[in-house]
Amino acid sequence: MSLPYGILLTYGYLLIFGWVLLEQLGLPLPATPVLLAAGALSATEHMSFGLALLAGVAACLVADVSWFYFGRRFGHVVLRIICKFSLESTVCVRRTHESFGKRGAYTLLFAKFVPGLSVVAPPVAGQTGMPIGRFLAFDAVGATIWVGSLLLGGRLFGDALERDPSLLDTAGRFAGALLVLGVLGFLASRIWRRQSFLRKLGKARLEPVDLKAMMDAGEEVYIVDLRHPLELVNDPFTLPGAHHVAPEKLKLQAGQIPIDREIVLFCTCPSEATAAKTAMDLAKIGVSRVRPLRGGYEEWKRLGYALDPVAGEAIGYR
Repeated sequence: MSLPYGILLTYGYLLIFGWVLLEQLGLPLPATPVLLAAGALSATEHMSFGLALLAGVAACLVADVSWFYFGRRFGHVVLRIICKFSLESTVCVRRTHESFGKRGAYTLLFAKFVPGLSVVAPPVAGQTGMPIGRFLAFDAVGATIWVGSLLLGGRLFGDALERDPSLLDTAGRFAGALLVLGVLGFLASRIWRRQSFLRKLGKARLEPVDLKAMMDAGEEVYIVDLRHPLELVNDPFTLPGAHHVAPEKLKLQAGQIPIDREIVLFCTCPSEATAAKTAMDLAKIGVSRVRPLRGGYEEWKRLGYALDPVAGEAIGYR
């Protein structure tokens, strides 16, 4: 008996609920192998497809509603914690804000298929003021699509087993090892990408105290606020003299960026993911004096430095 099948037969729907719950809470425990195995077992009398689907969706909703209320209550604090401890360091909160800004609640229909977006989407929905009823409706559909797709994929394999039971013996010889290797490979690749990203970032970023000293000394600095408009809803302030420009537009406006001074970029991710990536993109097209601000807006604010109100109306949730 292969590893995932044996565990599922022992612990059944409780295992599905617990494993999916832990993954949706942000732990690096991919639930895909468990759901595929459950789908395969549903082709026999050992497990019900409907109950497995219910257990998986229920776990998603418990985790997502928890993150939703944490996001509504604590806002940026929760998002910073998620971003800080995420193994996918290049996934920044901004990407989720952009998706919500373009697609609204429909983002929840596919969020669970996108690495990083699955955990960040619920607190962003709460932060931006989405009604709980609307959130539950779209999140439940998205969770059903995700869990159902994986269970169905496993079910197709289970149907093949019914036609040729010897396939189970073949799969059993390799399933346990493949599961372990898959999890280890998943973790190793993300840790390697994170460390590589942080090494590049550490060489370029600028300390807030150094930026303040430059500004106090009257040195001309071109500061760019890369935050998404949705991030300004509950905190409509920015650094003194900062220009609010989207990362994708900043590269298009590279010719208008002054090259005779330091260009400082900031976002809200604790690892400055958006600012660092944008800085590297600008460097590739010849804008060399560009650096991300360590800690971004939140660190500048925490240190008690001056802030200016954001010009114009902040864009809220639609």
